[in-house]
Amino acid sequence: MELEAVLKERTAAAGDPGRVLGAWVRRGWSAAGPSVLEPEGGSGATLAFDSTGSRILELASKDNEPEYEALPEGSNVTTHMLAGAVAGVMEHCLMYPVDCVKTRMQSLQPDPAARYRNVMDALSKIVRTEGFWRPLRGLNVTATGAGPAHALYFACYEKLKKTLSDIIRPGGNCHIANGAAGCVATLLHDAAMNPAEVIKQRMQMYNSPYRKVTDCIRVVWRNEGAGAFYRSYTTQLTMNIPFQAIHFMTYEFLQEHLNPHRQYNPTSHMLSGACAGAVAAAATTPLDVCKTLLNTQESLALNSSNISGHITGMANAFRTVYQVGGIAAYFRGVQARVIYQMPSTAIAWSVYEFFKYILTKQQEKRRAGH
Repeated sequence: MELEAVLKERTAAAGDPGRVLGAWVRRGWSAAGPSVLEPEGGSGATLAFDSTGSRILELASKDNEPEYEALPEGSNVTTHMLAGAVAGVMEHCLMYPVDCVKTRMQSLQPDPAARYRNVMDALSKIVRTEGFWRPLRGLNVTATGAGPAHALYFACYEKLKKTLSDIIRPGGNCHIANGAAGCVATLLHDAAMNPAEVIKQRMQMYNSPYRKVTDCIRVVWRNEGAGAFYRSYTTQLTMNIPFQAIHFMTYEFLQEHLNPHRQYNPTSHMLSGACAGAVAAAATTPLDVCKTLLNTQESLALNSSNISGHITGMANAFRTVYQVGGIAAYFRGVQARVIYQMPSTAIAWSVYEFFKYILTKQQEKRRAGH
């Protein structure tokens, strides 16, 4: 009778695509792996079928494993910061060549030698004409900024997500809380990362006069003042706040379907992160184009618009982009941006969740040893 009841539940669930995809991902794409169901009543025990569905396995209770989502009191902030810092550095370092291409493809008035058909064409052309290491120029300043920026970002997000969810929907997951937490976390992230973004993008541009990070910092400081490092901050926030709201809400929504028990599951973290990054990147590309213009102060674009001095403010950036290239200019580099963000967010979430899981288990072992 018990087997018959569970089989009926499995048949009923087959009509729900979200649950079917979630079960598939939770099995780790393994055809021979067990299909997991949680029985009614909240007993904590988990039932699983083998590959033939002929017998029921009684798996260990989840209570025997360290609480992955609820970290020990007093240690969770440190854990989130460490995991976030590692995730941020790895994300930016691994995807930096594509980021370089994205910056160049967002140029409003590119040099004829810096016009590319697609991402692969751009990478091969840069390497062939400017040297093998050219797509990596500025990587060191990005890695330096990404560590503290992502440490603040994930720690703030996790803390606010839990606090706001407990207020809005006690004991459950709230998409509004996820989005709001992502927006506030972005304020801290961008404050730490914006100066590195300015230096990085100036070094990524075609025919950039800067070969070293220190040279770029010194020239920008001397010629444009300290404010140049935060000239695009408001535009970056205008871009990143909706980006992160869409990003986190999409990620948490997909996790509800692919990983409802919120266990450590690399497949679900990677898939959710990639999809969330792609959606958010495509939606916010126009703002990213304006941010790139403010960071680089592209001389050819300024000259074609008869602009003297420097562009300041989001409104001026939007107006200049439209004057130079019309509506289509707002979507320059959208392909490169999506290609960059999909693996970036997949890497970030996978590495973050992995280190959070490892650090949590270590903390639980230390607590058990006392």
